[in-house]
Amino acid sequence: MGSSALKFFDTVFEQIFSEKNQKKIERATLWFSIIGFVIHLILIYSKKFNLFHTPFEARLLEDPISAIYTPFSIILVYEIYLLIVYLPRSFTTAVSKQFEIISLIIIRRIFGDIPKVELDVNWLEYAANRQLIYDLTGVLLLYFLIYLFNQRKEKLPKSGSYARLERFVSSKRAVSVLLLPILMFTSIYSAFSWFIELFNSAQNSTEIPDINAVFYNEFFTILILADVFILLLSFQYTERYSQLIRNTGFVICTILIRLSFGTTGLTNEILIVSSVLFGLLILRIYQAIEQQS
Repeated sequence: MGSSALKFFDTVFEQIFSEKNQKKIERATLWFSIIGFVIHLILIYSKKFNLFHTPFEARLLEDPISAIYTPFSIILVYEIYLLIVYLPRSFTTAVSKQFEIISLIIIRRIFGDIPKVELDVNWLEYAANRQLIYDLTGVLLLYFLIYLFNQRKEKLPKSGSYARLERFVSSKRAVSVLLLPILMFTSIYSAFSWFIELFNSAQNSTEIPDINAVFYNEFFTILILADVFILLLSFQYTERYSQLIRNTGFVICTILIRLSFGTTGLTNEILIVSSVLFGLLILRIYQAIEQQS
């Protein structure tokens, strides 16, 4: 990519992701979260008092606790925005934000699945009860592993400023700028497709599509492609084996997270936790190699 093109993307990046715009989006996220929470509560109690009926099963409209699902969904959108902002900074910072996003997805899933829990049966015999245990255990493990990962990340030496590094950062900014409209289109398309499938399932009496997987299957697939593209770009700017292996390892972390969306139950949790654990080990080995050299 030529210097003029990189300068163009640098300018666009600074305009779109300026600190002023970040503050605006942060405030908008707060207000949308509050409004979404209130609207969700109104819908739940309206359905409870038979003010309206849905032609399909709507578990998210059965329990007031499920209303927390909506603000968490809005916060996740903001976290994805931050991921795009952090992408040019470093591979390590970006993958840390990915780990935080997947942990929030699990927390959101807990609030969405609480109405499925049955207290009047043998706890471990009911699938939804077991899933709650898996999710709670998974969140605790992820929280601890992400803490360790961020602790290691802070100990990384700061990169110096030189022309080749600045070109690499500019290239990653170009990826961020191009990634934003792609993800916006994908989110709208995924939501629209899910609503179509929802109404089709009601008419054909088929299984309701999983709302927890809406958009995030496609999001992590796009993220893998973006990570691989950045990895290929990094070959131009570094020949250090340790750095290349570290970056490749972080791409594998994203792939493991993406694979988790095709699974359920304990397998889902194992894939997600193993992704963060793998990233932590990769970072620890990288630091050991760097200290020796």
